[in-house]
Amino acid sequence: MNPVNMVRVRDVMKTEFDRIDGIKTIADALSQMKHPEVKCLIVNKRHSDDELGILLLSEIARHVLAKDRSPTRVNVYEIMLKPVITVSPQMDIRYCARLFDRFNILRAPVVENDDVIGIVGFSDIVLRGMSEYYN
Repeated sequence: MNPVNMVRVRDVMKTEFDRIDGIKTIADALSQMKHPEVKCLIVNKRHSDDELGILLLSEIARHVLAKDRSPTRVNVYEIMLKPVITVSPQMDIRYCARLFDRFNILRAPVVENDDVIGIVGFSDIVLRGMSEYYN
């Protein structure tokens, strides 16, 4: 393995993603999604001492669809994951992949200066990062 290029999370992350407030319903979240290819929504902090949350489409399937619950009666805060593991845009994609593996996660917000600037997932690392890394 002789990688030529250093590929960082910034190089492979998705910069367009959706945000939502935790008080909204799952129906609201789904109807407001403009970027379903990201497969998640960032849940906004309620105040400066709060932490970010993330609502994965897989959690909606697991906790709403599979349990035959109404998406108009389930709030985002009931099924979101919080707090979330975040990554730096400067992180090497190899370390990001190791972090994902260690904590069994598929995607994470990319945070710079306490602001979410993107979302990175295993698929981004593999599909976009590896081709740059090993070429």
